[in-house]
Formats: sequence, structure tokens, C-alpha cells
Amino acid sequence: MDKFVLAVLVENKAGVLSRVSGLFSRRGYNIDSLTVCETHNPNQSRMTIVVRGDEYILEQIQKQLAKLQEVIAIKKCENSSSVQREMALIKVRAEASNRGTIIETCDIYKARIVDVSLESVVIEITGSEEKISSLLRLLEPYGILEYVKTGLTVLERGSVVM
Repeated sequence: MDKFVLAVLVENKAGVLSRVSGLFSRRGYNIDSLTVCETHNPNQSRMTIVVRGDEYILEQIQKQLAKLQEVIAIKKCENSSSVQREMALIKVRAEASNRGTIIETCDIYKARIVDVSLESVVIEITGSEEKISSLLRLLEPYGILEYVKTGLTVLERGSVVM
């Protein structure tokens, strides 16, 4: 199954997120990632939706989204023509004996230590899904206590706007 990223511009009104997510669940499509934020226009919100499927499923999702009255625009975002980023917070067990190595690893990935306690550190990283996964694999031996990711956020390169 292929991964598709959709940017969906919607009216910024109560219930729109529920209608969009309901559309997916009624048709049995799973949402891998969903981020929503008000745009520079307070009357509009932008959703970034990541789904897996084939071209037929993508076409069906786009057609169903277009039927919703609150949907203003839908754009399929390609990796090559867009900037795609995710943010993660990772809490790692960090004792005095391994704290230096963890900090060095974070420096390599341009990640930041945003909280320190006697037993752990919280790391913030922004980047591609692959970059975040790679850092998680390197931190795993130290003991990842928990982590959370924001979901994908996307903007088209150049002067293209929705």
C-alpha cells in the first residue's frame, strides 16, 4: 500500500473535523496521521491527512471529501514538491553514565534536550519520519520511557498556495 498525504482546506467551524473523520470511518479507511490548525485566515483551517491505500482508494477519499460542504480545497502533496515535517518529544532514561552519549547523539540529529531530571531527559526533534525513526532506534538501548509525535505537517514548495 502506498502512503498519500492530502492537504485539505476547510471552513473553521465546529463539527468539521468530526464530519471529515466520520467520512473515513464510515468507509473503512484508516487515517495514519491527522493534523489540523487554523490558517492565516481565521475562517479557515488546514488539515494534513496521511492515508495508506492505492490510487483507487485515494480517488474515492478525494471524491467523498469534495462532497462535504465545508471543504474548500483538496491537494495531494508529493514528496518531491513539498516540505514534510513531524515533531516528536522523546523521554529517555538518562543516568550519569550515559547522559553524555545521549546528548552527543541528539547533537548529531540536531535534536534539543528540553527537560532534564536525575533519571531522564526529554528530547525534541523535528524532521522527516525517517529521521525521527532513526533517532528512536539509536535511543532505544538507553530505555525510551515514552514518546509522542505530532503527525505530519506539509507545505508545497515555491509559490504554490492552496
